Amino acid sequence: MSSPIPDALLGPADIRELAAALGVRPTKQRGQNFVIDANTVRRIVRTAEVRPDDVVVEVGPGLGSLTLALLEAAGRVTAVEIDDVLAAALPATIAARMPQRTDRFALVHSDAMAVGALPGPAPTTLVANLPYNVAVPVLLHMLETFPSIERTLVMVQSEVADRLAAAPGSKVYGVPSVKANWYAEVKRAGAIGRNVFWPAPNVDSGLVSLVRRAEPVRTTASRAQVFAVVDAAFAQRRKTLRAALAGWAGSAAAAEAALVAAGVPPQARGESLTVEEFARIAEHGTPAEHDGRPGRADRPDRDGRAVRDGHTDQPDRPRQHHDQQHQQHSEHEETAQ
Repeated sequence: MSSPIPDALLGPADIRELAAALGVRPTKQRGQNFVIDANTVRRIVRTAEVRPDDVVVEVGPGLGSLTLALLEAAGRVTAVEIDDVLAAALPATIAARMPQRTDRFALVHSDAMAVGALPGPAPTTLVANLPYNVAVPVLLHMLETFPSIERTLVMVQSEVADRLAAAPGSKVYGVPSVKANWYAEVKRAGAIGRNVFWPAPNVDSGLVSLVRRAEPVRTTASRAQVFAVVDAAFAQRRKTLRAALAGWAGSAAAAEAALVAAGVPPQARGESLTVEEFARIAEHGTPAEHDGRPGRADRPDRDGRAVRDGHTDQPDRPRQHHDQQHQQHSEHEETAQ
């Protein structure tokens, strides 16, 4: 790892000064919380195990707190930023604080969900702070779009972290848990206190580590077909799989046949199944309406579930407790940078 550059990272006064110059006024209503502690961003980089030969992609760099820490350690950093003001300002911040490393930095001014390619070498590591409403869709999109990403560390609200890292049988195990596990081994990697942000949020934050599977899930079904089963199973999570998958299979009887062929008890519920079991169900099913391939009307909701024709059944899960309304996903660093 490269040696830290003295005074290169942003501190409390730097963040406030830069925000004032850009006309950015952080408010809880808009989900703006900027990291003001250099030790925290360096801790994130250490936890992500960023190496000098890594090509890091960062989603939602904001004012650049984490970006600068990543540039201290990585061979190259590409930041994806949707906000016009923040995207325009970031290169100047890098040039002013780390002029000797500007050649290692690239900016992509885009919605992360629309990114299909990145400049330079293929990314090996994803490090990002992701707002609540888009954390799961963005994470899944990046893992699917860039198979070269071997390691990921994301900072998300603690509730989202718990759901991403949940194991089968957990009360919070659901669509995010299964889909993340399709790509990687997932675990909680620590907590982030509220006092390192300006302004301090009313929600806790957590780090989630994802290490891409050495071998993909063994199945003859496509990813989209497996994810269609997952979506259906958790759309009505209190129902048995025989009932929950009836719409997907065409009837309860057809769903039961697929479950029996896959070796899954028809009376089981989605929260008890592994990603491998969902894959076996997909192999034996004949979906009635579509085969899981995204259509033009598809878009992911905040759980990463496909939404068709402008609506989806709401998953039956514990009620959410958060007091922030989020704007565009990387526009305001909900709990980071």
